Amino acid sequence: MKHAELKPLALFEAFGVEMEYMIVDIDSLKILPIADKLLMELSGSVLEDFDNGSISWSNELVLHVIELKTNGPTRSLSGLSEYFKQNVSLANQHLKKYNAMLLPTGAHPFMNPLMETVIWPHEYNEVYELYNRIFDCKGHGWSNLQSTHINLPFSNDLEFEKLHAAVRLLLPIIPALSASTPIIDSSFQRFKDHRLEYYRKNQSRIPSIAGKIIPERAFDQKAYEKLIFEPIRKEIAPYDSDEILDKHFLNSRGAIARFDRMAVEIRIIDIQESPKMDIAILKLIDAAIKYLISKQDKQLEEQKSWDESILYEMFKETIQTAEDTLISNESYLNLFGLNSVPIQAKDIWKHIAKTTKLDNSEINFILERGTLSTRILEAMDKNYSKSQILLVYKKLAKCLEENIAFDPLLI
Repeated sequence: MKHAELKPLALFEAFGVEMEYMIVDIDSLKILPIADKLLMELSGSVLEDFDNGSISWSNELVLHVIELKTNGPTRSLSGLSEYFKQNVSLANQHLKKYNAMLLPTGAHPFMNPLMETVIWPHEYNEVYELYNRIFDCKGHGWSNLQSTHINLPFSNDLEFEKLHAAVRLLLPIIPALSASTPIIDSSFQRFKDHRLEYYRKNQSRIPSIAGKIIPERAFDQKAYEKLIFEPIRKEIAPYDSDEILDKHFLNSRGAIARFDRMAVEIRIIDIQESPKMDIAILKLIDAAIKYLISKQDKQLEEQKSWDESILYEMFKETIQTAEDTLISNESYLNLFGLNSVPIQAKDIWKHIAKTTKLDNSEINFILERGTLSTRILEAMDKNYSKSQILLVYKKLAKCLEENIAFDPLLI
């Protein structure tokens, strides 16, 4: 989210949204490292973002991924999916000359990252190359993961305390809503959210960078500096003698505090089949955070008391089984006004949607038909042949172009 205003934005006053897409060959779906060519065509330079009205385009760590994002804070999530859809169509128009297109979902189903990864070679390359030297970024957890990020503003420590307390509690069940990566290396390997399974381990060489994905109990800037930023600076120092890497850039928890932007950025949402579905999920997450904050007159200290290790164990389960994960922690369920134990994670989201009166056809579709991962697996029907993967993922690409939901019954 850009610094568009001098006065910090208050809680829920605006949003920043980012979506990442793969560039692939139209026929073979092989990844194509041509994001720089696409940006050059549109902006005339690979050194700058391309601003297209309400949506801005930029590069990512690897050359086959392009990021579309709101061009500064936006006051509402409503109507955003159409703006993203228009920019997806524009990208596809320009990519057609390379026989290329954008592909959705949080991970490519058969990319070989060890052989195919190309790191962004232009501006900011010194940062990416340093990352590559430290972590060897040619792996699924680095070069084969696409997500949707939402940035939520806060204007002071008091608002940060409320927001961070609520966001921490939601992180463990977000994969139960947004998992979209069941196929990797041309197979299903137990996890409905392979992207997050790789993400949680990809920086284990320097443990403080990602921590336990769920942020520590830090509820003001001073505590955040001490508990999160200071350990990161200490552990990265031997690898970054020139102090190239910024603490905000390094912090890879599932939600990160951007005090430079006065926003909390949620990073563990797998990108969906179309902007309409992404925005629907963001609306439900937004409603859930508002719900938890509305309970903080009585619950704030309880919400803040949850240790990240307990939430992390729940998070690991939802990475594997997504919406079907059984949640048996009675105290956790009580935070949402639920008493039945255990219940499936999808029923928590159904309860939140009902309680907050979020009547959204796309969310209703996800809650009734399953996460995108579940629907992809249904379409695969245990057949992981190259031809079946191509059939299913080309249908997903069509959903992206048309801004619609993926329905396995229509394949």
